[in-house]
Amino acid sequence: MRTHFAHSLVLTYALPAEVLRPLVPPALTLDTYQRGGEGPEFGFVAAALVDTRDLRPAFLPARFGGDFLLTGYRVFTRFPTPGGRTMRGLRILRSDTDRRLMRLGGNLLTRYNYRLASISSRADEEHLEFRVDSADGRADLQVRADLRGPAPLPPGSPFADERAARRFAGPLPYTFEYEPRTRSVIVIKAFRTRWDPRPVAVDVPRLTFFDHGPLAGTRPVLANAFHVAGVDYGWERGVRRDAAGGAR
Repeated sequence: MRTHFAHSLVLTYALPAEVLRPLVPPALTLDTYQRGGEGPEFGFVAAALVDTRDLRPAFLPARFGGDFLLTGYRVFTRFPTPGGRTMRGLRILRSDTDRRLMRLGGNLLTRYNYRLASISSRADEEHLEFRVDSADGRADLQVRADLRGPAPLPPGSPFADERAARRFAGPLPYTFEYEPRTRSVIVIKAFRTRWDPRPVAVDVPRLTFFDHGPLAGTRPVLANAFHVAGVDYGWERGVRRDAAGGAR
């Protein structure tokens, strides 16, 4: 798949590692952070909002693509490679889109399990706004980002500095989805151009994802918020791998 990101805004929320570990399937491990190697250990969930242009299969020219608004919730994870190294990526928790065509096509071609939502976006030189009204009310989101940054880390962020925060600035190079039937992991590799996300200040008056399901009752803390614009982006065909990272 190929597209152009007019805007990508990713909010990363910190939760205690023990809260998020049950959301990580076999073969994957939770990607965690501990400030200075001491104190509480945190895991992270990314809430991503993307304004895509000319999204289409790679074999089609841009004029055949469509413009879609996408939102997704992902947990930061790790997966081994056959050579003993580790891939850092995101495990899918939920995906929404503003158009039926994207829900149909995306669910035919990917494992993202898109749902239909009412999503709007508005941008000018100084601000970017998204509003998401999900069909089931479990992924409603309103956010306004100040693009005049760079901004300091949010109050209460567990990160020691911006350098540490950037390691958890989604999206990451890989997306993972566990396949219980075959006990394997589908690995999707992404590629992009001119990737230099900027830290931004955000106001988030509504976010319902953490009010439902296994994360209901938790108290996530906004750890960072990064924005990038004008980026060509793509995904390679997914590869099925066994628990040790070998191709199947």
